[in-house]
Amino acid sequence: MSTHESLSISVTNIIQRFDAMSTARDAAISEGRQVIRLAANAIRALHRGDDATELLDNARSRMTSIVDHTRPYPNIFWAGYVQDAMKEYAEAEITSALLQGEQIPSPEAIRVEDAAWLNGLAEAASELRRDVLDALRRDDTNRAEELLQQMDIVYGVLVTVDFPDAVTGGLRRTTDQFRGVLERTRGDVTMSVRQSRLEHAIREAEARNRD
Repeated sequence: MSTHESLSISVTNIIQRFDAMSTARDAAISEGRQVIRLAANAIRALHRGDDATELLDNARSRMTSIVDHTRPYPNIFWAGYVQDAMKEYAEAEITSALLQGEQIPSPEAIRVEDAAWLNGLAEAASELRRDVLDALRRDDTNRAEELLQQMDIVYGVLVTVDFPDAVTGGLRRTTDQFRGVLERTRGDVTMSVRQSRLEHAIREAEARNRD
Protein backbone atom coordinates (compact mmCIF):
# COMPACT_ATOMS: atom_id res chain seq x y z
CA MET A 1 0.00 0.00 0.00
CA SER A 2 1.38 3.38 -0.98
CA THR A 3 1.83 6.28 1.39
CA HIS A 4 -0.97 8.14 -0.36
CA GLU A 5 -3.38 5.23 -0.01
CA SER A 6 -2.48 4.76 3.66
CA LEU A 7 -3.03 8.43 4.42
CA SER A 8 -6.32 8.46 2.54
CA ILE A 9 -7.64 5.52 4.57
CA SER A 10 -6.56 7.11 7.87
CA VAL A 11 -8.10 10.47 7.03
CA THR A 12 -11.30 8.85 5.78
CA ASN A 13 -11.63 6.92 9.04
CA ILE A 14 -11.03 10.08 11.05
CA ILE A 15 -13.67 11.95 9.06
CA GLN A 16 -16.18 9.19 9.75
CA ARG A 17 -15.45 9.33 13.46
CA PHE A 18 -15.70 13.13 13.42
CA ASP A 19 -19.07 12.87 11.64
CA ALA A 20 -20.37 10.54 14.33
CA MET A 21 -19.00 12.77 17.08
CA SER A 22 -20.47 15.90 15.50
CA THR A 23 -23.86 14.25 15.21
CA ALA A 24 -23.74 13.24 18.89
CA ARG A 25 -22.71 16.79 19.86
CA ASP A 26 -25.48 18.48 17.88
CA ALA A 27 -28.06 16.10 19.32
CA ALA A 28 -26.77 16.63 22.86
CA ILE A 29 -26.98 20.42 22.55
CA SER A 30 -30.52 20.27 21.14
CA GLU A 31 -31.79 17.66 23.57
CA GLY A 32 -30.03 19.34 26.48
CA ARG A 33 -31.99 22.54 25.85
CA GLN A 34 -35.19 20.53 25.90
CA VAL A 35 -34.21 18.81 29.16
CA ILE A 36 -33.53 22.17 30.81
CA ARG A 37 -36.86 23.56 29.57
CA LEU A 38 -38.79 20.50 30.77
CA ALA A 39 -37.03 20.54 34.15
CA ALA A 40 -37.87 24.22 34.67
CA ASN A 41 -41.50 23.63 33.72
CA ALA A 42 -41.66 20.63 36.06
CA ILE A 43 -40.37 22.70 38.98
CA ARG A 44 -42.92 25.44 38.27
CA ALA A 45 -45.68 22.82 38.16
CA LEU A 46 -44.51 21.34 41.46
CA HIS A 47 -44.62 24.75 43.13
CA ARG A 48 -48.20 25.18 41.91
CA GLY A 49 -49.13 21.78 43.26
CA ASP A 50 -49.74 20.40 39.77
CA ASP A 51 -48.83 16.94 38.51
CA ALA A 52 -45.34 17.11 36.98
CA THR A 53 -45.09 13.40 36.15
CA GLU A 54 -45.33 13.79 32.39
CA LEU A 55 -42.76 16.59 32.31
CA LEU A 56 -40.33 14.60 34.44
CA ASP A 57 -40.84 11.46 32.38
CA ASN A 58 -40.12 13.40 29.18
CA ALA A 59 -37.01 14.98 30.70
CA ARG A 60 -35.83 11.58 31.96
CA SER A 61 -36.22 10.00 28.53
CA ARG A 62 -34.27 12.78 26.83
CA MET A 63 -31.57 12.75 29.50
CA THR A 64 -31.14 9.01 29.10
CA SER A 65 -30.76 9.46 25.35
CA ILE A 66 -28.11 12.14 25.85
CA VAL A 67 -26.13 9.94 28.22
CA ASP A 68 -26.30 6.91 25.94
CA HIS A 69 -25.21 8.83 22.84
CA THR A 70 -22.45 10.94 24.40
CA ARG A 71 -20.79 8.45 26.73
CA PRO A 72 -18.58 7.09 23.89
CA TYR A 73 -17.24 10.65 23.44
CA PRO A 74 -15.83 11.90 26.79
CA ASN A 75 -15.13 15.40 25.46
CA ILE A 76 -18.85 15.75 24.71
CA PHE A 77 -20.15 13.84 27.73
CA TRP A 78 -18.23 16.11 30.10
CA ALA A 79 -18.98 19.31 28.18
CA GLY A 80 -20.78 22.07 30.04
CA TYR A 81 -23.99 21.79 28.04
CA VAL A 82 -24.38 18.11 28.95
CA GLN A 83 -23.47 18.57 32.61
CA ASP A 84 -25.79 21.58 32.88
CA ALA A 85 -28.66 19.50 31.52
CA MET A 86 -27.87 16.81 34.09
CA LYS A 87 -27.86 19.37 36.90
CA GLU A 88 -31.19 20.91 35.90
CA TYR A 89 -32.79 17.50 35.48
CA ALA A 90 -31.44 16.34 38.85
CA GLU A 91 -32.80 19.51 40.46
CA ALA A 92 -36.29 18.78 39.11
CA GLU A 93 -36.27 15.14 40.24
CA ILE A 94 -34.95 16.04 43.71
CA THR A 95 -37.38 18.95 44.10
CA SER A 96 -40.23 16.55 43.36
CA ALA A 97 -38.97 14.09 45.98
CA LEU A 98 -38.48 16.77 48.64
CA LEU A 99 -41.91 18.32 48.16
CA GLN A 100 -43.67 14.97 48.17
CA GLY A 101 -41.73 13.57 51.12
CA GLU A 102 -40.23 10.79 49.03
CA GLN A 103 -36.73 9.35 49.10
CA ILE A 104 -34.29 11.46 47.13
CA PRO A 105 -33.17 9.54 44.03
CA SER A 106 -29.47 8.71 43.86
CA PRO A 107 -27.21 9.83 41.00
CA GLU A 108 -27.21 6.25 39.71
CA ALA A 109 -31.00 6.05 39.78
CA ILE A 110 -31.44 9.09 37.53
CA ARG A 111 -28.21 8.53 35.56
CA VAL A 112 -26.45 11.82 36.23
CA GLU A 113 -22.89 12.47 37.31
CA ASP A 114 -21.98 13.11 40.95
CA ALA A 115 -21.11 16.80 40.65
CA ALA A 116 -24.25 17.54 38.65
CA TRP A 117 -26.33 15.68 41.25
CA LEU A 118 -24.79 17.54 44.19
CA ASN A 119 -25.31 20.94 42.58
CA GLY A 120 -28.85 19.93 41.63
CA LEU A 121 -29.45 18.90 45.24
CA ALA A 122 -28.34 22.30 46.52
CA GLU A 123 -30.53 24.15 44.04
CA ALA A 124 -33.50 21.87 44.71
CA ALA A 125 -33.25 22.58 48.44
CA SER A 126 -33.07 26.30 47.68
CA GLU A 127 -36.28 25.94 45.68
CA LEU A 128 -38.08 24.91 48.86
CA ARG A 129 -37.92 28.51 50.10
CA ARG A 130 -40.78 29.39 47.77
CA ASP A 131 -42.92 26.59 49.20
CA VAL A 132 -42.02 27.59 52.76
CA LEU A 133 -43.23 31.13 52.09
CA ASP A 134 -46.41 29.82 50.45
CA ALA A 135 -47.05 27.70 53.55
CA LEU A 136 -46.52 30.69 55.83
CA ARG A 137 -49.00 32.74 53.79
CA ARG A 138 -51.53 29.95 54.39
CA ASP A 139 -50.64 30.03 58.12
CA ASP A 140 -49.46 26.44 57.77
CA THR A 141 -46.44 26.73 60.05
CA ASN A 142 -46.18 22.97 60.44
CA ARG A 143 -45.59 22.54 56.71
CA ALA A 144 -43.15 25.46 56.69
CA GLU A 145 -41.14 23.96 59.55
CA GLU A 146 -41.15 20.55 57.86
CA LEU A 147 -39.72 22.01 54.66
CA LEU A 148 -37.18 24.07 56.60
CA GLN A 149 -36.02 20.90 58.33
CA GLN A 150 -35.45 19.27 54.93
CA MET A 151 -33.41 22.28 53.85
CA ASP A 152 -31.34 21.96 57.04
CA ILE A 153 -30.69 18.27 56.40
CA VAL A 154 -29.53 18.91 52.85
CA TYR A 155 -27.22 21.73 53.93
CA GLY A 156 -25.74 19.57 56.67
CA VAL A 157 -24.83 16.96 54.09
CA LEU A 158 -23.50 19.35 51.46
CA VAL A 159 -21.01 21.03 53.80
CA THR A 160 -19.28 17.68 54.31
CA VAL A 161 -18.24 17.60 50.63
CA ASP A 162 -14.86 19.32 50.67
CA PHE A 163 -13.12 18.96 47.32
CA PRO A 164 -11.77 21.43 44.76
CA ASP A 165 -14.27 23.14 42.48
CA ALA A 166 -12.74 21.38 39.51
CA VAL A 167 -13.98 18.11 41.01
CA THR A 168 -17.37 19.27 42.32
CA GLY A 169 -18.37 21.63 39.52
CA GLY A 170 -18.33 24.71 41.75
CA LEU A 171 -20.33 23.13 44.57
CA ARG A 172 -18.78 25.35 47.24
CA ARG A 173 -20.24 28.48 45.65
CA THR A 174 -23.62 26.81 45.15
CA THR A 175 -23.63 25.68 48.78
CA ASP A 176 -22.71 29.17 49.97
CA GLN A 177 -25.64 30.59 48.01
CA PHE A 178 -27.92 27.95 49.48
CA ARG A 179 -26.74 28.85 52.99
CA GLY A 180 -27.91 32.42 52.41
CA VAL A 181 -31.31 31.18 51.23
CA LEU A 182 -31.54 28.85 54.23
CA GLU A 183 -30.77 31.58 56.77
CA ARG A 184 -33.33 33.96 55.25
CA THR A 185 -35.91 31.20 55.28
CA ARG A 186 -35.12 30.30 58.88
CA GLY A 187 -35.62 33.93 59.84
CA ASP A 188 -38.98 34.09 58.06
CA VAL A 189 -40.19 30.88 59.71
CA THR A 190 -39.00 31.97 63.16
CA MET A 191 -40.74 35.32 62.86
CA SER A 192 -43.96 33.71 61.64
CA VAL A 193 -43.98 31.11 64.42
CA ARG A 194 -43.41 33.78 67.08
CA GLN A 195 -46.20 35.90 65.63
CA SER A 196 -48.53 32.90 65.52
CA ARG A 197 -47.79 32.07 69.17
CA LEU A 198 -48.33 35.67 70.19
CA GLU A 199 -51.67 35.84 68.38
CA HIS A 200 -52.68 32.56 70.00
CA ALA A 201 -51.74 33.87 73.45
CA ILE A 202 -53.73 37.06 72.86
CA ARG A 203 -56.80 35.10 71.80
CA GLU A 204 -56.54 32.89 74.88
CA ALA A 205 -56.21 35.95 77.11
CA GLU A 206 -59.24 37.58 75.47
CA ALA A 207 -61.23 34.38 75.92
CA ARG A 208 -60.35 34.21 79.64
CA ASN A 209 -61.34 37.86 80.08
CA ARG A 210 -64.71 37.23 78.47
CA ASP A 211 -65.29 34.34 80.86
